[in-house]
Formats: sequence, structure tokens, C-alpha cells
Amino acid sequence: MKHVLLAAAVAVDVLAGCTNPTRSTAMSTVSPATPLRLFVDDAGPQDTLPVVFLHSAGGDSSHFADQLVHLRLTRRALAVDLRGHGRSPRGSSFAIDDAAADVIAALAARGIERFVLVGHSWGGAVAVAIAGRLPAHVAGLLLLDPASDGRLMPKQVADGLMSSLETSYEAVVGGYWASMLEGARPEVRDRLMPEIQSVPHDVVTGTLASLLTFDPVTPLSRYSGPKRSVITRLNDRPDAYHRVVEGLPVTRVEGTGHWLQLDKPVEINKAVDAFVAEVER
Repeated sequence: MKHVLLAAAVAVDVLAGCTNPTRSTAMSTVSPATPLRLFVDDAGPQDTLPVVFLHSAGGDSSHFADQLVHLRLTRRALAVDLRGHGRSPRGSSFAIDDAAADVIAALAARGIERFVLVGHSWGGAVAVAIAGRLPAHVAGLLLLDPASDGRLMPKQVADGLMSSLETSYEAVVGGYWASMLEGARPEVRDRLMPEIQSVPHDVVTGTLASLLTFDPVTPLSRYSGPKRSVITRLNDRPDAYHRVVEGLPVTRVEGTGHWLQLDKPVEINKAVDAFVAEVER
């Protein structure tokens, strides 16, 4: 089992938990390519540059509750439940490009033409895909401990990982979550471990599989706007985005688990504020 968990740790990034947002103010839209109706938590002053948050695999928009409360004092902030998560329906796949198309359609339905994207983990990969498609519309791209380049995992290891998820799902996912929560606050650990147990297995395996084939290098290289990756010690490795893409600035946060926005909400709020201020200069 040790080699399976190591494979998962090298694999890319994964997942998070699942609860309902503390405030929900909007439903969303239909994408022609992937006709899903997403849930979007949308509030704050409408005449401001909006900030859009995308959660990790297995998570939902409530993981950004502290950021939404903070930002909405001065600007519009949105958090999306990605396909198959929270209050959004699942589609026929969890492909990164399909999830990105859903978000693009949801923002277009709200008349949002320019926005800052903040993506955590799997949501970071989705944010990268959106920035690559709409570079002129993404005012800034802030990644929070984003997924890494899963294509760098040897095929034999990737196949073994996916096979182990079929035969030993609870042990693999439970062990991996525990490893990603090392350094987390006890209340964050107590929240997320039960949450992942409630997430459907196909959501976890589908999102992980999507990361094994997603190309983050092309869209990150295409996007020339302001961008930054805020990482934990867990993401400082050769397959991390800031290692495989030249010119991606990186800031490391210490003393936290993978869900840094839950472990250190005040510090992450300050990081988001500083990044948005940079974008708006």
C-alpha cells in the first residue's frame, strides 16, 4: 500500500471536501458544448472587477467562504460548484476542458467579460484551461496549491494508481487525504476527512483521471497576463506548474496543509488582495 500512496502523491494534486455554501445567491447556465447547469455563489458590488473562485476536486464553493465574506466588503466575488460537485450536476466526463467550458458559459450568462480567476488544486487546472482559452478576458490568474502536470507520471504508475482506486478505494483515498492534511489545523482535518467519504467514488476517480492527461503547459504559456502560484510544501516538486512553465512567479506558504485557504484564511485573503491590487494597477 505504501507504493500506492506514493504514486498518489506523485500523481498530481487531488481533491477536497463537500459542504454547502454559507450564502447562495445565484444559479447558472447551459454551455452548448457541455450542457450543465452550474451552481454559482455570486454577490458583492456589481460595478467592480469580479473575482471568481474554483475549488478542488471533491470540494465545493464553501471552501472559499472566508474569502467571499472578505472580498464582498468591496467587490463582487463568485465561487462556482464545478460539474459533479456541491449543487451542480455531473456530466458525462470530468475532463478539464469540459469543466472550463461550463464556467465560461456561466460567467457569460452573467455578463461578466473580465475577471480575476483563483483556482485551488483541481480548480487550478480548470482555471489554467480558462485562461488559455480566454486570455484577453482573464485579468489575472492566481493559483492556490494547484494540480501538477500529471502527464509526467510514468504510464505504468498512473495505470497502477487508477487500478488501485478500483480495488482499494477507501485505503488509497483515505491515506492520500491524510497525507495532504499534514500540517493542517485540527478543525480543518476534522472537516475534510469526513467530507471526502461522502463524495461519490466516480467523482474522485474521474477528476484524478482528468489530471493525468491534461496539458497545463500550453495554456499557461499562452496566457501572458498577471499570474502567480501560491503553494505549500506539498507542491514544491518537479511536476509542479511553476517548475514546468517558465515565468510563473511562486510564493510558498508554510505551516499549512493542502487546503491553505481553510488553514490560513487571513493570510490567503491578504494574498488575494495583493494580487488583485497588482492586476488593477
